[in-house]
Amino acid sequence: MKTMSLCVTVNGESKQWTIAPGDLLLDVLRREGYFGVKRGCEKGECGACTVLVHGKPVNSCLIFAAQVEGGEILTIEGLAQGDTLDPLQEAFLDHGAVQCGFCTPGMILAAKALLDRQPHPTEEQVREALAGNYCRCTGYRKPVEAVLAAAARRKVPTEVAR
Repeated sequence: MKTMSLCVTVNGESKQWTIAPGDLLLDVLRREGYFGVKRGCEKGECGACTVLVHGKPVNSCLIFAAQVEGGEILTIEGLAQGDTLDPLQEAFLDHGAVQCGFCTPGMILAAKALLDRQPHPTEEQVREALAGNYCRCTGYRKPVEAVLAAAARRKVPTEVAR
């Protein structure tokens, strides 16, 4: 089998892995121990495999690992700082937005990408950002509330009109 080297930064750490050219990012991440990346529909429809690549949400089941050569990947494992949860993770817990937990990593990462580009989103923007994540348990109300609460807690000033 033909192999190649993959150099990436995952959760702030440089990694070099040997992969096959056709390996999906989802499979490589799980093989390397990042189990917060879930295998769901394998069609890019459920969002369970969402990771951030250069800060943007990506369905890791639809992208070849080789496509992220030299890239920066954030998985749910890299969001907390040691034992301190990220405010988004805390908000999901505080608002009961975590049920079975299968969709939670993808939702939180999609929400992080939104808050990084839009610190004070509207409810509609939150719903749109989470639209690529399928959840059977929560009905979406609690995750939306959690993201809005996390945004409200952030110490990012709103834009001042000139």
